[in-house]
Amino acid sequence: MSELLDGLLQASVWLALAAVVLAAARPLLLRLGGAALAYRSWWLLPLVLIAAYLPLPRLPITETAPVMVMASALRAPGVPPDASQWPLLLLTVWLLGAVAMAGISWRAQRRFEHALGALQPRADGSWQASGDPGLPALVGLWRPRIVVGPDFEQRFSPAEQELILRHEHSHRRHGDAWANATLAALRCVFWFHPLLPWAARRFLRDQELACDARTVDPHPALRRLYANALLKAQLVHPVAPMACHWRSQPMLKERIAMLKEHKRKTLPWLTGQVLVVGMCVGLGTVAWAGQGTAVAADRDAIAHKMPPPSYPKTAAEQRIVGKVVVRVDVDTEGRATNVRVLQASPAGVFDDATVAAAKQWTFEPAIRNGKAVASALKIPVTYAMDDEVPTP
Repeated sequence: MSELLDGLLQASVWLALAAVVLAAARPLLLRLGGAALAYRSWWLLPLVLIAAYLPLPRLPITETAPVMVMASALRAPGVPPDASQWPLLLLTVWLLGAVAMAGISWRAQRRFEHALGALQPRADGSWQASGDPGLPALVGLWRPRIVVGPDFEQRFSPAEQELILRHEHSHRRHGDAWANATLAALRCVFWFHPLLPWAARRFLRDQELACDARTVDPHPALRRLYANALLKAQLVHPVAPMACHWRSQPMLKERIAMLKEHKRKTLPWLTGQVLVVGMCVGLGTVAWAGQGTAVAADRDAIAHKMPPPSYPKTAAEQRIVGKVVVRVDVDTEGRATNVRVLQASPAGVFDDATVAAAKQWTFEPAIRNGKAVASALKIPVTYAMDDEVPTP
């Protein structure tokens, strides 16, 4: 449980850092490559989250002397007996929030799809709905369909209809429905993150701006017609979290302002891609390397302060004895950065108490070529009753 919470905290930090980098880089990306390049830069978020959990080369493990925990240490200082309840409480709160956010998103999506009413196929390959909760839009994930409103032909001229359908086809070709589904999943997992609501709004705006640019840049003469079609559609605010809407009233001015600009050619296409890829690879590498460094040590890490774990009350009352072997990663400052249970007998009885205590241990770091380096220790912890001799 504590490892899951640590992982969420680490991912939240990298998510915040990536969002700040994108916010700082966005004006430059817009000047250099336009809306499409700015939208492509959002790959940074999932890549950083993935990179932070890619496996590192394993640190060399050194076995140390065992730690003995006697039943008389039940009230020993160190980790309070009820400390293991905090991870469970925090995990429960996170899980309830994630389920609630998923329920809200699912309900909004279902309400939108239900409001569409009956769908009828059109000759151009799109579908016409009997209701209009925020159309035209690209609806669906596995087989996304372009759905237009019941008054599509009456509201828009044939030329405007063609531009709108071209816009939605662009969403489908570039997999924007899957991008929105990924965003919905991130909002469920990181519902507590203070920067994610801003990142979600900015991502969806960049998505629409990029799709506008892909639609009108090949035909500059159609910019005015495209702007007129946007103005006609701003009547219903979209509510579906996983649909690509033609209507996006909150950013109407921004979309029309983008149409007034000529297509920029400050950078060649390949150079713009290299810029975004470099940013993604650079921060992703930092996130990956931030987990630690695998090196061989000339001198092993030495224990400095290792207060023993508290003997679990239930185990002491039932006179349960056992042994837990943990792997402790030690950084260059001598702190325990990661603790994992390698063996436990009996399983699940002493694990939480051992991990909680090991995270408080401090060491003298390992030395290589005169410099402190990261290392890993394999530490057995034995739990025994006062009147029993533990089995080695």
